[in-house]
Amino acid sequence: MKKHFLFFAFFLTTRLIFAQSSTEFLGETITFKSDDGITITADLYMDHPSDAPFIVLYHQAGYSRGEYREIAPKLNALGFNCMAVDQRSGDQVNNIINETHKEAVTKNKPTEYLDAIPDVEASYLYVKYSIKPRKIILWGSSYSAALMFYMGSEHHQNLSGILSFAPGDYFQVNGKDLSSYAAKVTCPVFVTSAKSEYANWKPIYDKVKSDKSSFLPETEGKHGSKALWKNNSNHMAYWTAVEKFLQKIK
Repeated sequence: MKKHFLFFAFFLTTRLIFAQSSTEFLGETITFKSDDGITITADLYMDHPSDAPFIVLYHQAGYSRGEYREIAPKLNALGFNCMAVDQRSGDQVNNIINETHKEAVTKNKPTEYLDAIPDVEASYLYVKYSIKPRKIILWGSSYSAALMFYMGSEHHQNLSGILSFAPGDYFQVNGKDLSSYAAKVTCPVFVTSAKSEYANWKPIYDKVKSDKSSFLPETEGKHGSKALWKNNSNHMAYWTAVEKFLQKIK
């Protein structure tokens, strides 16, 4: 009887611990609302006190919060809490379905890149007002990497850093090129990508006036945050550059 009770108590803890894909998930899946009523699903990785520096992780096109199942625990180990967000523009990766996208489709909401801005905004505000860390860092992959410059312009007084994995001038926001938003960013910025993608982001990067750094691998590398996955042969070179940047703004 005692054994059954202990198991039941463990099962009811707020931290969900179970195996997903090839990586064990050691976070908590949460939900909150976007401004237009869509429920946003996110994985919260809180290994430190709530005031510890916090990284909000956004996925690339066609993906889900599963892009960060391997990455987030390593960020925890570096001293950061973090949250991987399902944006409505996406689908699935690593056997993790994008629940925000799923609900948006059910409610006949559009799911193009720019349609994800309310989800990006809502997740940032959730962290700012519900978790209240002393520092907030935004991290984007591919299309969401581009949106980080818009976010950096809109919330420049409240951000401690931006990491942008393979951004590009994929679209305009409110009729403006992303480079115009990049010029208004005041926090430190880190940009990286596959080697062949450098030309995609150089015009945006050149407009950044704040402290900035970048990394390109010696070999081709990978597109987006999956450059940090261990199945990428040069993932450690990417990690070294990321850690160097994060330690400066921690």
